[in-house]
Order: sequence, then C-alpha cells, then structure tokens
Amino acid sequence: MEKRLKKRTKQRISRAKRVRRHLRLYTAKPRLSVFKSNRHLFVQIIDDETGQTLLGLGTRSKEFQGTKFARKSKESAQKLGQVIAERAKEQKIDEVVFDRGSYCYHGLLSLLADSARSSGLNF
Repeated sequence: MEKRLKKRTKQRISRAKRVRRHLRLYTAKPRLSVFKSNRHLFVQIIDDETGQTLLGLGTRSKEFQGTKFARKSKESAQKLGQVIAERAKEQKIDEVVFDRGSYCYHGLLSLLADSARSSGLNF
C-alpha cells in the first residue's frame, strides 16, 4: 500500500511540474494558483519574478467563516472566483495565468475560473 501511495504522489507532482513548465512562458503575468484539500479550496495570485504572494484567499478565510461558503462546494468555488477577481482589480492586476496544478480543469476548478473571468480577470 505504501508503494502505491508513493507512486501516486510522484505522479501528482510530475503533473503539476508539467503544467507549470508551460506557464514559464508567461513570467510577466502573475500566476493564479489553486489548491484543493478534502474540505476547502484555496486560491493565490503569485508573482514568480519576486517569489511573493500578492493575494491569497480560501474558504477558511475570515470573511467566509460562519457562512455557507466555508466549505468546498460549487457555490463557494464561484464565490471564491468572484472575490479573488475583485481583489485583483483593486490591486490593478488585470491579467493572470491560470495554474491548475495537478488537478483536472473540471468541476470546481472550471467554475472558479469561469466566475473569475466573468468578474473581469483575464486569462
């Protein structure tokens, strides 16, 4: 069992590296990185030139605590996309590169990306 878990972890890491290898072409744009845990969603906008996180937001953030958006769901993914796009506009970030990591562009990730696009973030 342990061998299978190690193999799965290696495959996940190699998928993420493969996706990020293609994103290196767009180093002038910040990267919109998504992480999914079993219970929560997290989104960051990262400037790879300086190595700093410009914005960070998740379903565990203070503004989502005690609401229906405090867990991983389709509604919270849409809300997270809208809020991250609004905050990016406030910091004058109009264009980003979407980093899906090792996850498929499907389900929650596509909802998050579509709501960020509809809120005015270009990628």
